[in-house]
Amino acid sequence: MLLELIGSPRIVNLSSVKDPWNYGEPYESYPIDTARLRKVVELVAEKGEWGRSVPKGHGLGVAVHRSFVSYIATIVEVAVDDKGKLTVPRVDTAIDCGTYVNPERIHSQIEGAAIMGLSLAKYGEISFKDGKVQQSNFDDFPVIRIDESPAITNVYIVPPGADTPPSGVGEPGVPPFAPALINAIFAATGKRIRALPIGKQLEI
Repeated sequence: MLLELIGSPRIVNLSSVKDPWNYGEPYESYPIDTARLRKVVELVAEKGEWGRSVPKGHGLGVAVHRSFVSYIATIVEVAVDDKGKLTVPRVDTAIDCGTYVNPERIHSQIEGAAIMGLSLAKYGEISFKDGKVQQSNFDDFPVIRIDESPAITNVYIVPPGADTPPSGVGEPGVPPFAPALINAIFAATGKRIRALPIGKQLEI
C-alpha cells in the first residue's frame, strides 16, 4: 500500500509551488525523487522481512520520509504484553543519503535516531502550569535508558549513484520512527495511538 501511495518513479514537479523549501538546497541538485523513496521502502521491506510471522502481542509497522534531502524508511517491531508494557525487539532502517564517506558514522547516527525516536514517542512532552514550564531536568523529563532501547537495530545504506550528491544523516532517522512505531502498536494490539507521547495509553 505504501508503494502504491508513493506512485510511479518520477521527479515531483513543483513549478506551481511558490517559494518551495528544500532544506536550503537547490532543487536542480536535490529534486524530490520518488524512485529513491520507493527504493528505501523496498530495501527495508526485503532486509527487515516485512510481513514475517511474529509472536502474539508483537506487531510490525513501517514508515518512510524524505528528510534533509535524504530518503529513509523504517520498520519497527514492537511487543506489548498483557499489562500494556511496550518493548521494541527490532528496528530496521534503510537510508539513501547519496554519496557518503564513512558508513560507520551513518550506522551510529541511525542507531541513535532509533533511541531518540522511541524516547520522544514514549515520553517527549513539555507541560505548562501557570505559564511556566513544569519540567526542569531529566529527573522530571524522562528519556529511555538502555533497558528500554531497541534490542536490535539494523541499518542498510543504499549505494549512491555516480553523481548523487551527499545529503543529511544526522536527523533523518527520527521522523519515520514514531509513525512506524504507532503502526506496529496497532498491528500488535488493534489500538490506535492518536496523541503523543504514548505515556500510559497502553496500560491496562
